[in-house]
Amino acid sequence: MSRPIARRSSVALILALAVLAGPAAQAQTYPSRPVTIIVSLAAGTGMDTLVRLYGEKLSQSLGQPVIIDNRPGGAGVVAGETIVKGAPDGYTLAVATSALLSIRPTLFKQRPFNPLTDFVPISHYVKSPFVFIVDPALPVRSVPEFIKYVKERAGQLSYSSSGIGGAPHLTMELLKQKFGFDIAHVPYRNSPQSIADVAAGHVNASVAEAGASLPLIRDGKLRALAVTSASRFETLPDVPPIAEAVAMPDLEAVSWHVIFARRDTPRPIVDKLHGEMQRIMAAPEMQQKIKAIGLIPYQSPSVEGIQAYIKAETEKWGALVRQLGLEGSQ
Repeated sequence: MSRPIARRSSVALILALAVLAGPAAQAQTYPSRPVTIIVSLAAGTGMDTLVRLYGEKLSQSLGQPVIIDNRPGGAGVVAGETIVKGAPDGYTLAVATSALLSIRPTLFKQRPFNPLTDFVPISHYVKSPFVFIVDPALPVRSVPEFIKYVKERAGQLSYSSSGIGGAPHLTMELLKQKFGFDIAHVPYRNSPQSIADVAAGHVNASVAEAGASLPLIRDGKLRALAVTSASRFETLPDVPPIAEAVAMPDLEAVSWHVIFARRDTPRPIVDKLHGEMQRIMAAPEMQQKIKAIGLIPYQSPSVEGIQAYIKAETEKWGALVRQLGLEGSQ
């Protein structure tokens, strides 16, 4: 072999080894600066509270500050676009719910991104039940009583939600379709305000985030008629599942939280973050804190398992969106 050819071969080998070693080397040095987690819901929500809890633990394990950045605009779209337009380096992550990741793909006329192909999930660590709440001034103590009360006052009452196309909105619209009652929808920009206005008597009812509702339920400022999980919620043991309350065995409407990055983030970095989240969220202290804010701890599947789950949820919610005639409505 001539020397020029040998030299070229050596250079090619070095470059090939550098390419192969690149992702692993990135994971070893990651992170070397602060990591930002974009939260797609407003401050004060159960999601926000939990992200701040594990963000502190993640900061300790990574040895770098973890910055929490609330960007609830566009019902989560702002958070998603931040990831799509950002660098695939693991320094900007986002947390979103089923609304953004599995419902809105069917609602959108034009997709700003595709959650199944534009993002890589890191951890699916919690499920979020909703609570069917009413203003305590209403003379109703069950969902059937509420439906009867609304039917007798067609068009006179209203319900709030944290936004058009979310699981709470779709759940109430499904009940309206199933039982034939008329109640106006008042969408809000965030969950805390939509709940506060029920407690203040400005809106009559809501299917609302459990974590943000619990303090007002405990204080008697809201009345809980049902929970949307398949089984009773241990934080509200006397409140029946909505499937039981309205005799619809297959009715379950829980949200879930997934932390994700841009799709082309190096896999060693994704795996490192996945492992850290598994360890942090499995701690008994964290499990108790999750329950205390009205959420359900969930042991995350693998990255591929999360992707399969999101796909299945997209198909489930997409079928409901189409059934309600809302496909392409946003």
